[in-house]
Amino acid sequence: MGTTAKALTVAVLGPGGVGGLLAALLSRAGHRVICLAGDTTVRTLRADGLAVRSGRFGDFTARVEADTELRGPVDACLITVKHTALDAALARVPAAVLGDALAVPFLNGVEHPAALRARYRPDRVAPAVIRVESTRVAPGVVEHGSPFAEIDLTGDPVPRTRLDTLAGTLGDAGPAVRVLDDETGALWAKMSFLAPFALLTTRYGVPLGEVRTAHRAELTAAVEETAAISRACGGPSDPAEALARYDAFPAGTKSSMQRDAEAGRPLEVDAIGGALLRAADRHGVPAPVIAGLVRELTRHDRVNPAGTTPG
Repeated sequence: MGTTAKALTVAVLGPGGVGGLLAALLSRAGHRVICLAGDTTVRTLRADGLAVRSGRFGDFTARVEADTELRGPVDACLITVKHTALDAALARVPAAVLGDALAVPFLNGVEHPAALRARYRPDRVAPAVIRVESTRVAPGVVEHGSPFAEIDLTGDPVPRTRLDTLAGTLGDAGPAVRVLDDETGALWAKMSFLAPFALLTTRYGVPLGEVRTAHRAELTAAVEETAAISRACGGPSDPAEALARYDAFPAGTKSSMQRDAEAGRPLEVDAIGGALLRAADRHGVPAPVIAGLVRELTRHDRVNPAGTTPG
């Protein structure tokens, strides 16, 4: 159990690539884990557990509990579904049952904390940002491909002791975890990197290497617009740093939105691009490149739900 004082009970809403990895690591570390999912996944997890294949954490199978709804008290509920499934998934976590537990969303975008605080205790919503490449390849089977798994945990109104306890629990289980004081800064730091990357790789159906060469001018403009919006919202603003990070990534890197498009899944265009444009509108920041990308991807998502990439 490492330095963690006691075993925790943790629910994981949506045991996919991220949720499944965290659920398995927490279970292996000795914590009680309850995965919340649909009937088919629940039956699979109850019968076979969660199998992880990871160069960083090893190959192992973890036993977890599984149910279609949260039915008893927990210390924390990790919310690891996509935005496109969030409203339906939250029905599995009744506010009266969650009670005093932390609600910890690992979601893209910047608007979800307010929505969750309207549903659960506002001072128990602790947004998290994770940097990892992890994919559910079948129900109950997760492949962790990145050599890292890094979590930033935040939540301005949440008691620091609660954040520190959860951070210690997650850190003992394997990922590198830090607690950040500035919730706005943490969420916008992720958004500033993610949005241009996700929108452009999905719009053109190509990996990052081709975006940063064949579409360099559009990438630069999107990065600059996103940085200006972040700055207006009180977040970090360093376009040069963002471009340098893109240049350092392997050329074959794809965004999760691009993978969703290739697989025919709904796209998080509104949670990422739409949220950017709403923030831009509130603060009077022009964002014509982002608006064009969102318009094209939204049109494509509606017209061609099978998910072949545009362009």
